[in-house]
Amino acid sequence: MTSILESYSIRVTCLLFLFIIMTSCAGTKPDSIGQFSECPEKPNCIFSKSSTSLHMVAPLIYEISFPEAKEKLLKVIESMPRAEVATDKEDFLHVEFTSKIFRFVDDVEFYFNEPGVIHFRSASRIGHSDMGVNRHRIEEIRHLFTKGFLKK
Repeated sequence: MTSILESYSIRVTCLLFLFIIMTSCAGTKPDSIGQFSECPEKPNCIFSKSSTSLHMVAPLIYEISFPEAKEKLLKVIESMPRAEVATDKEDFLHVEFTSKIFRFVDDVEFYFNEPGVIHFRSASRIGHSDMGVNRHRIEEIRHLFTKGFLKK
């Protein structure tokens, strides 16, 4: 009987541990959202105005009107899985992307402060490396935005 209770206790402890780990992966929303901040010295962030090659990526360029560009970008974002627009202002968007399994949250900021250009910053809330996820996501957004193709 004791071994059954020990086995049950171990299982409950493991499940509780997994639950704590899974629910703590989201992290907290950074205070720097909306401030067009430079990336920290970690490879889990990219920034279209970065001064370092580790974080640098080209901004999105458009030749349509600003309202059309913003609407198009919003449609691209809405077509992507686990994306939630957290802030939608005239010249700024903040989107939270949540990973499927571990529920990691990446904050993506889009800045519309130059005609014909959308600058952005994409960063993981927690961890050191993101294994290129932010860069890949931005390149997918770029492809969908420039090609006009929206995923079904």
